[in-house]
Amino acid sequence: MTTVLTMPQARIAGVGTAVSPDAYSQEEVLDAFAITDPRIRSLFLNSAIQRRHLTLPPLGADGRRVQESQGELLSKHKTMAVAMGARALQACLKNIGADISDVRHLCCVTSTGFLTPGLSALLINELGLDQHCSRSDIVGMGCNAGLNALNVATGWSMAHPDELAIVLCAEACSAAYVFDSTMRTAVVNSLFGDGAAAVALRSEPSENTVPGPRILGFASRIITEALDAMRYEWDENAGKFSFFLDPDIPYVVGMNAEEVVDRLLRAAGLRRSDVRHWLVHSGGKKVIDAVTVNLGLTRYDVRHTTGVLRDYGNVSSASFLFSYERLQEERVAETGDYGVLMTMGPGSTIETALVQW
Repeated sequence: MTTVLTMPQARIAGVGTAVSPDAYSQEEVLDAFAITDPRIRSLFLNSAIQRRHLTLPPLGADGRRVQESQGELLSKHKTMAVAMGARALQACLKNIGADISDVRHLCCVTSTGFLTPGLSALLINELGLDQHCSRSDIVGMGCNAGLNALNVATGWSMAHPDELAIVLCAEACSAAYVFDSTMRTAVVNSLFGDGAAAVALRSEPSENTVPGPRILGFASRIITEALDAMRYEWDENAGKFSFFLDPDIPYVVGMNAEEVVDRLLRAAGLRRSDVRHWLVHSGGKKVIDAVTVNLGLTRYDVRHTTGVLRDYGNVSSASFLFSYERLQEERVAETGDYGVLMTMGPGSTIETALVQW
């Protein structure tokens, strides 16, 4: 008798999210920094964002928000990333009925600060994970990094059937802001919010006992001609790191979205019309519009993408998982449905994944 070996398939078992304690409307952020420039106010108020979770600088003796040093921002990042990350991880484990002791691989993602030891080590210490837990840290890849991490964790999960892997994206965007009166920083300051999300993966050799969609494949595209269109670099004048977004980013992403998505689907013998669920990174109103138009999607297709942008702003690498959580809560995904996950970030990079329930 011949024994047929079945390759284990990684499945998304569950998700959990967390945010920082304080939320502000766009008007409240403008007022907090006494911004009166009509161009900047228009940028904030026409962003399709209603509220974001932010940890603003403290008030000084003059009643104005103080300017935080780079050292203070790094300290803020560490505190917030650990706190939000721990809550998101605990929420994820609770949702799947698992315990801290069940985690065998922890892959942490962040782009809003640098930590050594990495976030994974800090969380293992904070939460009491097994000290033998396998871990990895993905730093500095930006908003697309959640899918890069999912790709890494999927490979680990397939190589370790029945073991629990966690991808954790913790983005303390409040720790990556420069507050001044320039339009360059206003574009960034009008968009990003604090957030963390954890997603659990588990592979089963044969029985589909793990709920949630199986991960079928990944496809990516780095647009090297737009390498500098999104970058995080040292600002000599401010004395701290500053994020830059080129105004042409929505068009760059939109123009390249079709190629990478079609390549992802072609590998599985599918067309765009076969995909029922689209979970696109909440990169900003113009980015979402560009992707929607170029892929021929409807407003319904990107309802969770726009909803997350409205309620949280751009929470960087965690954004697509906030959308996945909303889709999960809807309970509309049926057995056999296909879904595409899509993130965009510095490089300029487009990352995609194909899943099936």
